[in-house]
Amino acid sequence: MTFLGMAKSVAGPPGPRPLPGSLRAGALRAVVLPLALAGLAALTSCSAPDATVPSHGSATAGAPAADGPVVLTTFSVLASLVQTVAGDRVEVISLTKPGVEIHGYEPTPSDLVRLEEADMVLDNGLGLERWFEQFTETLEAERVILSAGVEPIDIAQGEYSGRPNPHAWMAPSAAAVYADNAAEALARLSPRDADYFRANADRLKGELDALVADAAARLPDDAALVTCEGAFSYLARDLGLREHSLWPVNSDVEGTPRQIEAQIDFVRTHDVPAVFCETTVDDGAQRHVAEATGAELAGPLYVDSISPPGGPVPDFVSLLRHDLELITDALGTEARP
Repeated sequence: MTFLGMAKSVAGPPGPRPLPGSLRAGALRAVVLPLALAGLAALTSCSAPDATVPSHGSATAGAPAADGPVVLTTFSVLASLVQTVAGDRVEVISLTKPGVEIHGYEPTPSDLVRLEEADMVLDNGLGLERWFEQFTETLEAERVILSAGVEPIDIAQGEYSGRPNPHAWMAPSAAAVYADNAAEALARLSPRDADYFRANADRLKGELDALVADAAARLPDDAALVTCEGAFSYLARDLGLREHSLWPVNSDVEGTPRQIEAQIDFVRTHDVPAVFCETTVDDGAQRHVAEATGAELAGPLYVDSISPPGGPVPDFVSLLRHDLELITDALGTEARP
């Protein structure tokens, strides 16, 4: 995932590098949005009755009523988590399709129309979607930051050192906070369904608790999670794991000789049996680490996106279960000699 301008708060100053595409996106809103809105009626009248189903993919649980509230999220993982809480009472739409990286995403005219028409907008926060800020300045719908209340973990090294790691959803304990925030936000949108949303959130939190408890029971005390990107700090905190990554956040320079050498040293020093990489990055550098140390290259792990329907991780809980099973199978007590 390309990381753009993390900051201590979503309203903070720009990151250390210019934000690719941000000026173009700003111009897009100023020029294209009025045209897109003006053309919406024509588009709708020429389409079939279901043409308003979002092309970027809804992570639906059940069949939300066509005339019910519509909530927009920035990427598919959040859409799936929120839809689990919303159930069949609210339609939840992701701006990005499954498999699309969130940070480098540039909104399309149809996305801008969805932003204007949404009843509520939910994003991750923690500096993740910096490109999204300019589109919320004149937003009439309520905006909710799902990570609010999560204890942040700062990035320890590199260009973004000292800024919060944004991948909080990867930890069951933090995802429980997201679920609570989603339930409270949806209750404001549809007060009559507040108990329904709360029950769904509590059910989701129970599944998350069970996942982390099972994984923690299978991992030895000295286990280390070694990945390409440092996207697993929150999960490592939940599981009591040491953590090491090739690079802190996905950026323009990944897998340098120095990064590879440091990873090899860590794997050898701690006798790490397996290393991992994520689906959205090239695993070439990590493959070199595995070959140099004799460690297994396991995975890949999912972080930023669920898979399309029929894929291995079609929803948020499946994503966490998939990653935890890979990690525990490779690092767990039964995997050791």
